[in-house]
Amino acid sequence: MTGLISALRVGLPDRAVVTDPDLLESYRHDEASFCPSGLPAVAVLPRTTEQVQHVLRTASTYAVPVVPQGARTGLAGAANALPGSVVLSLLAMNRIVEVNPVDRYAVVEPGVLTAELSKAVAANGMRYPPDPSSWETSTIGGNLATNAGGLCCVKYGVTADFVLGLEVVLASGEVLRTGGRTVKGVAGYDLTHLFVGSEGTLGVITQSTVALRPAVPLPLTLAAVFPTTGAAGAAVSAIVAAGCIPSLLEILDRLTLRAVNDWKNMGIAGDAAALLLAQSDAGEQAPGELAVIAELCRVAGAEDVLVATDPAESSMLLAARRLAYPALTRLGATMVDDVAVPRSRLADFLVGVEVIAADAGLLIGVVGHAGDGNMHPTVVFDGDDPASRGRAQDAFDSIMALGLDLGGTITGEHGVGLLKRDWLARELGPVSMRVHGGIKAALDPLGILNPGKVLPTAPLA
Repeated sequence: MTGLISALRVGLPDRAVVTDPDLLESYRHDEASFCPSGLPAVAVLPRTTEQVQHVLRTASTYAVPVVPQGARTGLAGAANALPGSVVLSLLAMNRIVEVNPVDRYAVVEPGVLTAELSKAVAANGMRYPPDPSSWETSTIGGNLATNAGGLCCVKYGVTADFVLGLEVVLASGEVLRTGGRTVKGVAGYDLTHLFVGSEGTLGVITQSTVALRPAVPLPLTLAAVFPTTGAAGAAVSAIVAAGCIPSLLEILDRLTLRAVNDWKNMGIAGDAAALLLAQSDAGEQAPGELAVIAELCRVAGAEDVLVATDPAESSMLLAARRLAYPALTRLGATMVDDVAVPRSRLADFLVGVEVIAADAGLLIGVVGHAGDGNMHPTVVFDGDDPASRGRAQDAFDSIMALGLDLGGTITGEHGVGLLKRDWLARELGPVSMRVHGGIKAALDPLGILNPGKVLPTAPLA
């Protein structure tokens, strides 16, 4: 390792190379539970694409694994370090290079926080729609690596829907540029979207060109209270079937609502079985759109429907949704699932999770993007009790099996990482797994890029 670290220092500033064991501990893992991690040999914080090239060339020479990292807010273990690895932190590459309101794009480095980009483009009368719940702490690079979603996916789509082009450093140290800055472009294979969602296993994204949209009016917000989660799921199916496209459609179950209320005393329907939040940013058409959604909720069994009368009330309701996960973590150790099912099966999924929770004797809070069927059941358990940990893992697996049985997927936006790697083959099948392995081998023949994430570990050359 002495030779490796000396070689890295040749092309990096002194402060960009971290070897102190105490400091290296902070680069060990992301926020996922039940995922192994190791102490890296070194962490590097490059500031330029050329410095990233140097890191990957050096790692290739020494055949040492490289683990790309952003803010480590991930929930699948994709950023977990391996023992003796090089952690490649991209937090220092945090420039917004360009915002172009005419051609409606922005060029950003991977360490830029999602919220910072949103604020920068808003100053130019534009909007960057992807907004994961961790938008104030997650980075654009991390969003790209996992193809993150967010609260507005139901209308605007996920991160990949806004990526026009990328600059990627390959394992060899070569720079690949994909896509461009035009609205349309179909020259060659779609390499841009191959790298989006690849979790650092195919290359290191050092710059991205993302599409922007014109700013929209402040949205109106609706909250509907339901006596059962099944009734809330039925309301979602009715809303979708009616052709409504709200800009946000989120669900919180009883446990989540109580956790948020107990923490922040927000007074939001703490005794309800489920709360459905809907927003419309359709301007003059927003009141009419919400009126239709409100009636569909009542027909599905909503006990109460409230339309926020001012922006402050709307912000308060949305804050409850963004606080859901941290509120649940106050109840104990957590495992956050990320299952997406067809919207027509959402009610079946919610009822199924209730059965799993009862069978396991554990608390499972459900919160998620009801509009696109992407649910985040959060299993709460006693982290110091091996039996409780075992039941939590079993419940987690049962939820993923339920999602697949309903025609869904094991991950809608958090990625595979380490947490769900063993489930990937069950969803994709042998032919798809072989193709995945072939792509990995073509782009990373030595197997140094984030080995063991997404796909089983291949021997380093």
